[in-house]
Amino acid sequence: MKFKLCFLTLFIFLGIDSLWLGLVAPNFYRAQIGHLMAETPNVPAAAIFYLLFIGGLVYFVVEPSLHSGTIPDVVVRGALFGLVTYATYDLTNLATLREWPLLVTVADLVWGTVLTAATAAVSVWAGRKLK
Repeated sequence: MKFKLCFLTLFIFLGIDSLWLGLVAPNFYRAQIGHLMAETPNVPAAAIFYLLFIGGLVYFVVEPSLHSGTIPDVVVRGALFGLVTYATYDLTNLATLREWPLLVTVADLVWGTVLTAATAAVSVWAGRKLK
């Protein structure tokens, strides 16, 4: 079940995140931090991030919530996981990079929180249906 749950959660996460990455992120990030951006994404680094993030989300939030907890509980746990993980990246950048905009940090923290909460809730709901 763990492999299926990880795959399911990854599929849901990528589906939701593709909305941000496809519709909002390109213009927003180019306007805010275009001078810092690489010409092409580092795909292996992105893949490692997604695998680690989904592994943590499944381990700490989704799997424990399959057997207990309400969907509102899952949303809160997912939101907190997303906030902490996205804050690790963005607040570190804000603290250490000379030209890192506060607006990027705020947008990323909101998006990471909402994205992870939604992914956790849908993953738990779908995981319960698939059992």
